[in-house]
Amino acid sequence: MGEHLTVVNHPLVQHKLTLMRDKDTPTAVFRQLLREISTLLAYEVTRNLAMTTRRVTTPIEDMDAPVLSGRKLALVSILRAGNGLLDGMLDLIPSARVGFVGLYRDEETLKPVQYYCKLPGDMPDRLVIAVDPMLATGNSSAAAIDLIKEQGATDIRFMCLLAAPEGVARMKEAHPDVPIVTAALDEKLNELGYIVPGLGDAGDRMFGTK
Repeated sequence: MGEHLTVVNHPLVQHKLTLMRDKDTPTAVFRQLLREISTLLAYEVTRNLAMTTRRVTTPIEDMDAPVLSGRKLALVSILRAGNGLLDGMLDLIPSARVGFVGLYRDEETLKPVQYYCKLPGDMPDRLVIAVDPMLATGNSSAAAIDLIKEQGATDIRFMCLLAAPEGVARMKEAHPDVPIVTAALDEKLNELGYIVPGLGDAGDRMFGTK
């Protein structure tokens, strides 16, 4: 993946995203749309996976057919909202290994603080896709990538539903080697750190909390 930022402008992605932005979309529908759109985004973020061939026998003849090479992918959810992207991705990549990184923002320093980290083994040998619906300030995403790199991962991609220019810039500064795939690059962050126009708090809308 050459570009640092890829915006997936596929009609189905954009249509589903518009439904998710609508404040009147109920929780159950929001969750289903998130699962569907994450499968479509996963299609894009896995576009350049390494391939090899395997000998198979079709009903007609033997052939050398393409298959994925190397170790299983690792999907890393940035808690809690990242979990909403996992189901759709696992529909497409059911054998992927899954890890979790938990971060919260210290209200005084505004810096992310780690409270949980459980990642698959052999991270240096895996393609790692970190997921979080919202790339807002980029601070928690950059901190999560720091933790993933500490485990030895070198081939990392980041997938989100929405990105703000501030978050993209922060990630490019902290991790220029990590390409970002998103459904939309929105206008800006507001004074509370929410993406504008955005869709509100993805975790709250996904889990029905306030």
